[in-house]
Amino acid sequence: MRPEKQAIAEAVDRLGDELEQLSRQIHDNPELGYEEVRACGWLTEFLARQGFKVERGVAGVDTAFRATIETGDGPTIAILCEYDALPGIGHACGHNVIATAGAGAGAALAAVRNRLPKGRIHVIGTPAEEGGGGKLRLIQGGVFKQVDCAMMIHGFDRTILHPDLLGIVRAGFEFRGKASHASADPWEGVNALDACIQMFNNVAMLRQQVRPDCRIHGIITHGGAAANIIPEYAAALFYVRAPRLDQMSDLYKRVVACAEGAARATGATLTVTPHDNVYEPMKRNQALLDLFAANMVTVGLTEAEPVRDRMGSSDVGNVSQVVPAIQPMVAIAPLGMAIHTREFADAAVKPMARAGMVAAAKTMAMTAFDLLADPAKVTAAKEEFSGAR
Repeated sequence: MRPEKQAIAEAVDRLGDELEQLSRQIHDNPELGYEEVRACGWLTEFLARQGFKVERGVAGVDTAFRATIETGDGPTIAILCEYDALPGIGHACGHNVIATAGAGAGAALAAVRNRLPKGRIHVIGTPAEEGGGGKLRLIQGGVFKQVDCAMMIHGFDRTILHPDLLGIVRAGFEFRGKASHASADPWEGVNALDACIQMFNNVAMLRQQVRPDCRIHGIITHGGAAANIIPEYAAALFYVRAPRLDQMSDLYKRVVACAEGAARATGATLTVTPHDNVYEPMKRNQALLDLFAANMVTVGLTEAEPVRDRMGSSDVGNVSQVVPAIQPMVAIAPLGMAIHTREFADAAVKPMARAGMVAAAKTMAMTAFDLLADPAKVTAAKEEFSGAR
């Protein structure tokens, strides 16, 4: 190992207790997307103490930040943090580990800044990944315009170099009917809830004819006011996912057709409201993955067999469509444990989570060092991204 990388690893080890404390602090005070005031404050305070120049509220997003160290004219490498929680079940996606791994990687690089090659490191705080599309707002606000390469990690039940992330489009479906007494005069009513339930039935039948790597799932967000009133209003929220944008668009149209058919069958009217924050699939960058993989071995991380049937979505996919980017998965929970569960939330502050966080911070910092030390590697990643190689 190069002396600089050895110093990076030692810096992360020295910071281990502080990083674990920060991770638990975020974990024990879960905040939803765009409400991560405390998490953002703790992370920026930590980075400022490490010597970073911190900008808060970047791109007009109150809980976003950019922390920078600069050593001269060279590549710009971004390390991303997420820190929003899930409603009801807190940090069941392990974003407390993502945040502290990113901050730890940045802190380790700051600790050896006198030996860093020329360039700049951004640690970028990206709020509201869980449906809020924080990274989309940062992309639109120009935060990634000068970034050459970006990276982050995600916690999982195993370590995987490249997860295939699905694109996702979200939409609300509102059905309107006519209220009436459900016992005395039911024939006078138009049941909006029936329409909503019929949409779910239509989607259930559609699933048999979709590709196995696509996903459709939804919830009823409003189902009526009282059991003795024919519901005049019902609403649902659906997510439609696919590995390619064209497939996602086609499948979304079929889901809308399911809703239209349900409305027609019941006599209800339908309003469809697609959400703006469409998440794009993850664009693979092997040049960056190869660097990360080599450093993974150095810190003792072992890659598991790729998983093809457990695919989620993230707005880091959108980042990967504008700059070369990677998001490896790092084991922070026992093998077989599902994410977005209370069990995973509990695991996110256990010793295994600390070990994964520390290893991930070292790996990202070493990978960023490699990119600064050899700008040709940055060029290779950008050429692959643009299709030039």
